[in-house]
Amino acid sequence: MLNNASAITELKALLGERLSTSGAVIDLHAHDEAHFPRTPPDAVAFPNDTAEVSEIAKICHRHGCPIVPWGVGTSLEGHALAIRGGVTVDFTNMNKVLQIYDTDLNVVVQPGLTREELNVELRATGLFFPIDPGANATLGGMTATRASGTTAVRYGTMKDNVLALEVVLADGRIIRTGSRAKKSSSGYDLTRLMVGSEGTLGLITEITLRLQGQPEATSAAVCEFEDANSAVNTVMMAVQIGIPMARIEFIDADSITAINAYSKMTMRECPHLFMEFHGSEAGVKEQSEQMAEIAAEFGGGGFQWSTKAEERNALWKARHNAYFAMKATKPGALGITTDVCVPISQLAKAIDDSIEDIAAQGITPFILGHVGDGNYHAALLVEPGDTQAMKTAVGIAHRMNQRALAVGGTVTGEHGIGVGKMKYMAEEHGEAWNVMADIKRALDPGNILNPGKMVQIN
Repeated sequence: MLNNASAITELKALLGERLSTSGAVIDLHAHDEAHFPRTPPDAVAFPNDTAEVSEIAKICHRHGCPIVPWGVGTSLEGHALAIRGGVTVDFTNMNKVLQIYDTDLNVVVQPGLTREELNVELRATGLFFPIDPGANATLGGMTATRASGTTAVRYGTMKDNVLALEVVLADGRIIRTGSRAKKSSSGYDLTRLMVGSEGTLGLITEITLRLQGQPEATSAAVCEFEDANSAVNTVMMAVQIGIPMARIEFIDADSITAINAYSKMTMRECPHLFMEFHGSEAGVKEQSEQMAEIAAEFGGGGFQWSTKAEERNALWKARHNAYFAMKATKPGALGITTDVCVPISQLAKAIDDSIEDIAAQGITPFILGHVGDGNYHAALLVEPGDTQAMKTAVGIAHRMNQRALAVGGTVTGEHGIGVGKMKYMAEEHGEAWNVMADIKRALDPGNILNPGKMVQIN
């Protein structure tokens, strides 16, 4: 704490009122959307530009004070928790679109800008940024966690859409990685190294993103099924024959019940697929019709599709609010969430196994996910203070992770590692996890950047 206190004194001289130690600000940055205990930082810094971020890093580097980057706190695995105290760097003030290169289909932004704010800025250009994790997360946070979401089946994840970065290293050095060119064979791919590093290798201060043209036509569709297996097999068939879906989401029966109540909808309470197609008017019509035929083969019914913007927006708003809909079924409960990703051929069995496991423990099985790329989620509700229920929920999540690894999958398709999934890193990566630790030591020998996350070095 002495080192932290000395760093905070110097930071106060640098930032003035933009270095806060007030209880309310500290408490706001002591938790995210995860269920982990509150872990307050010692102070919160609000830099205005890259130069100030560099000075913050230099001061903290001298004093060995931890630095934890912060977007808007929507992470689900405790990525931004200051588990060793120190200074949280909040990028709220660095939220500008710096340059739109519409003819090159890319844009340069600061990390505190949210994905929704970016798309508002892009409306006049006919372009949009497609990555949609559901929450209105900051683009810096999405980059740091290698976010994906509902559109990944068509547009990829953040690793596919970040072209270049400006990054402040632990000692305050400012580096640039990548370029605005569509491809490069020059040097190590430091951009990909930083994307998904969860703030453990550097502080992202500028991001160059790939953009997409607005599709000529967009249609959304819903379809209901008698069981989860039929819905997932429909997805597998659609993927295998190459229907270019922009989104395809699985929602189980209990989740539909919660969504109906929360979003005032009237869907039949059974497993559903929510879908979206992008392309020409003829193309989206053909894709929707093909999907209806495949769904019918697997017993799908009630297939409806629409090109009306208000209907599409209502559908995806309901999907994005699914987590809050689930929590509303048990007010005050903690939401234990986890995600895994498996090869598409293993998806149906993986989801069935999870549903059976959860139901056997007497817990409502909220299961949903971006099944077009094999990624699904479970949300388990636990009353605060119920240690047995918490133990049960953690056990369910553990078995989900184990089953995913057993079939060649990963313990997280998009939530990331944070605090919650460190214990699986050695099993998933083997000796490669030690190589990650070597990289961390090379770039951050003092272990001040988001310490206690991703790797173990001290």
